[in-house]
Amino acid sequence: MVGDNIIICKIRLCKYSGCDLMKIVFFGDSITDMLRDRNCHDAYMPYGYGEGYPMFVAGALYGEDPLGYEIINKGNGGDRIVDLYARVKADVWNLKPDVVSILIGINDVWHKLLNGNGVELPRFEKVYRMLIEDTEKALPNVKIVLCEPFFLKGEATEDTSAYPNASKAFLEVYDYAKTVGRLAEEYGLIFLPLQKAFDEKAKEFSPRAYLYDGVHPSPAGAKLIADRWIATFKEKIAKNK
Repeated sequence: MVGDNIIICKIRLCKYSGCDLMKIVFFGDSITDMLRDRNCHDAYMPYGYGEGYPMFVAGALYGEDPLGYEIINKGNGGDRIVDLYARVKADVWNLKPDVVSILIGINDVWHKLLNGNGVELPRFEKVYRMLIEDTEKALPNVKIVLCEPFFLKGEATEDTSAYPNASKAFLEVYDYAKTVGRLAEEYGLIFLPLQKAFDEKAKEFSPRAYLYDGVHPSPAGAKLIADRWIATFKEKIAKNK
């Protein structure tokens, strides 16, 4: 049944668009995943996009051109950079996207606190470089968007009796974010800054209004990411389509 849906979907799209689709893969952790249905592969059904920013992006781009894009959510909750690298062939390279958008880094810090299984910054950078370089070799014409990891004050990021040093630990996210920005510049990739935008909205309204636990986006937070992603996409990629 799932296979039939994929075939029907592609036939339906190709009939009207000549298969000249721009394929976009969103690759990341739970911020990207947001409860997506891994068994849904029909572009016209919403379940596969999850409840986060990929759904907002899909709605906006399909709203403008429902036959011009194939948008795929490949976020997996709990992933760190090493987990992305482990599954990049199956979830990105084999799909042969035109655009891959990567948002990763929060769990590389958070998991140090939760279970001692985070990814220290030097190894984070090393594996991220491998991910970039190997993806460019596998997909020479792909456009890569590196999204900045972010956090705000919230129940997951503030000190508790269980994690008395959480607020200090999460400050490391800033260093991971700087590393992502530097890698984007070094490799000539597209960088999507997000922390400043979240900081400004948290000051104007409240942190929880945008990241309900300090890590995961609320609807407003997901919309913020999507709006900035779409603006960057239109400026750096779509106009050259």
